[in-house]
Amino acid sequence: MSRRTVLLSVTAAVAVLGGAGTFALAYAGEQPPTLEHSTARYTAPHGDRDGSLVFTTDATASSGVTDVKVLAWPADSSFAEKDLTVKEMAAAEPATCEPSGGDTVRCTYSVAITGADAAESPRGLWHVAVLARAGDGSTTLDTKATRFTVG
Repeated sequence: MSRRTVLLSVTAAVAVLGGAGTFALAYAGEQPPTLEHSTARYTAPHGDRDGSLVFTTDATASSGVTDVKVLAWPADSSFAEKDLTVKEMAAAEPATCEPSGGDTVRCTYSVAITGADAAESPRGLWHVAVLARAGDGSTTLDTKATRFTVG
C-alpha cells in the first residue's frame, strides 16, 4: 500500500471517529435528568409531637437541574391505575436542592405530619413520585421513585 493510501485511510478514520465522538458528546448532553439514591423516611406523630416525611434524591443533568417536584401518594389510590403525568406533577411541591458535585444536586423534601394529617391518611404502602427538570427543558418523571409505609 502506498504512503498516500495509508495517509488517506488514517485521515478518514480519524474524521469518522472524531465525528462519532462529537455526536456521542452532543447526544450525552441532551439526556434527560437522572434520579438516584431516592429514599423516604416517614415518622408518625406521637402524642403532641408532629411526625414527618423526609424524601431525598440525587438528580443529575449535564445542563443543570432547575427544579425537582415531589408528591407522596397512597398505593391504593387512583394513581395506581392511571399513572401521574408531567402536567399533574407540575403542581406538586418543590424539593430544596443543593449542589453535591459536578452536574449533580442533592434534593430534599420535608413536611411535618400532624396528628390530624395522620388520622386522615390511608394506612399502608405509599409511593413518592418525582419530577426533575433540566436546564435544557428535558424532564424525568419517576412515579415510584421510592416507597414508605404509613402504619
